[in-house]
Amino acid sequence: MTASREPNRKKRTEAQDEVEFVDVSPAHRNWKGIAISLLVILVVCSLIAMSAVVLTPAELPGSSRSRLTVADLYAPAFAIHDPEATWISGEHFRPRNLKSSVSFLCQGEFKKPLRLPSSSRPLPQIYIFENNIYYQADMRSSSLRITSSGRDGLVFNGLADWLYEEEILGSHLAHWWSPDGEKLAFLTIDDTLVPNTVVPRFTGGTYPRGLRQPYPAAGQTNPAVRLSVVNLSGPTHTRELQPPDQLRLRDFYITMVKWISNTQLAVRWLNRPQNASLLTVCDASVGVCRQVGETSDTWLCRQTQEPMFSADGGSFFLALPIRQGGQGAFHHLTMFTTQSEQDDVRYLTSGDWEVTKIVAYDENDHVIYFLSTEDSAHHRHLYSVSTLGLFPRQCLTCGLKDECSFFDADVSPDVQYAVLHCKGQRTSAWRPAGWPHPSVFADIFFKWLPLKLLYPPAFSESLLYGLLLIVGSAPGHQAVTDEFRPDWDWVLVGSEQVIVARLDGRGSGFRGQRYLNLTSSLRSGAKVYSGSWPTGEFLCFTSLVPFSKLGRRAHVLTFFFCVFIALVARQIYPDEGHFLSTRSQKQLTRSLVGHFEGCLLDAASSLDQQQRDDE
Repeated sequence: MTASREPNRKKRTEAQDEVEFVDVSPAHRNWKGIAISLLVILVVCSLIAMSAVVLTPAELPGSSRSRLTVADLYAPAFAIHDPEATWISGEHFRPRNLKSSVSFLCQGEFKKPLRLPSSSRPLPQIYIFENNIYYQADMRSSSLRITSSGRDGLVFNGLADWLYEEEILGSHLAHWWSPDGEKLAFLTIDDTLVPNTVVPRFTGGTYPRGLRQPYPAAGQTNPAVRLSVVNLSGPTHTRELQPPDQLRLRDFYITMVKWISNTQLAVRWLNRPQNASLLTVCDASVGVCRQVGETSDTWLCRQTQEPMFSADGGSFFLALPIRQGGQGAFHHLTMFTTQSEQDDVRYLTSGDWEVTKIVAYDENDHVIYFLSTEDSAHHRHLYSVSTLGLFPRQCLTCGLKDECSFFDADVSPDVQYAVLHCKGQRTSAWRPAGWPHPSVFADIFFKWLPLKLLYPPAFSESLLYGLLLIVGSAPGHQAVTDEFRPDWDWVLVGSEQVIVARLDGRGSGFRGQRYLNLTSSLRSGAKVYSGSWPTGEFLCFTSLVPFSKLGRRAHVLTFFFCVFIALVARQIYPDEGHFLSTRSQKQLTRSLVGHFEGCLLDAASSLDQQQRDDE
């Protein structure tokens, strides 16, 4: 046993000696090969990245990067450019964006902008304080008080109350300077007998405060209105202009005031039922008004339309509803001559289309220029018609600019030049990648109602989409046109699962009196539509209610209702002015888009899933 162990020990010792003499230094690495491998990998990755950049489009159609967003709607770069050119002379006009610069137009070409010398001539001015009018001959003169009847919230001089600002004049100003600046016409609106409504004001307390505001509901007392003219040259003298005898003892509105000359004004008076309108020419020196025109119908629109007068005031032009056989009445160009012993009335246009705006009158060539819907109810083109002979008519913008179909025009004082503003193009003329599909006029005349559809960028007939229906609420409103008007619904269409439809329903404008008068028994457009389509037939809807657009405070109440998710929400903007600020408008837009996305998209997804399950 002992002898056998000795050789094993020797073997173990020899093995240990071999281990002790093993080289344990690190192995030598091939650094050159590693570097070459890394370089090859880097080159390959670079080539792949370069190929992706070169071969990938800048913005894929329908990608989230190219879709319209709420921020885009309010971005300055996205705003519609309106030059708002003001003619200074026959060849000089001033666009608003050039500040004090004036552009010179000669033989159809724009010349270098020039600067007009500043004038040191003192200019008279008025200001209104506590609803009373004050006059200053110049900045250094003392103020002269013109009226003294003003009362805060009750009696307004030169300013409009809520009714006149929102429903009649469309402006808070209710005063008008004569051309020579020596006379001032102004309204006095008395709300003393008008019933009050209580408007909650959120002022930071636990409970809102109630603000009492005159609000004439249907059948209640309307504000009393007077039109006066004050002579500011020499001793001031104020004279009230008397209404026509037919309206003297009745409620009436004053819807339009325009100076014809330094001594004469055109005034339109409207009875309270809004079915009889009287146009008068008033002498500011004696306060007497002479009737020159009368219009009556089931319901009258365009009551703020200003007549176009000749230089001597002997003739004027208006767009009045004229019956066109069995097609009903349409607004057409009418010429009145008042200097002859018997008033002469001539109808210069006719047809089943409407004159939308009277632009200018060239007395030398006896030609009047106007905008109309003769080409299509969706379009606006500039036309001319002679006041002599057989009244030949010519379209001046048809085919002038490719694809442009919705024009506005501003003509120079000498009627030699016109600034044309293209406000819209035919649907095939524009389609940015990723934007909603062109506004296709489906012309679905269900009960003779035109429909305008807005499709998603990647529209497919094989998919299900939610439908958002937008209807006009005011009589005379027109939504189905070629005018370029991006709105919040464009953002919703970019979600790829919603189609937007705009509808001109009963009471819509610019398509004849027949459609306008369909709301004669229901003055509120909202009632018309809610009566036709009960809300139970829809998944969701919204209602924007300016429930207290009174005075100088606006509190917009927004209702959201969704049947699919059984949600009713309400938003109130209590700390806003007469109009919502940009910040609140953005928030409201996001709320509208989010509401319909949550309602319509969920419904469309559920129906799509149900359809796949059925298959």
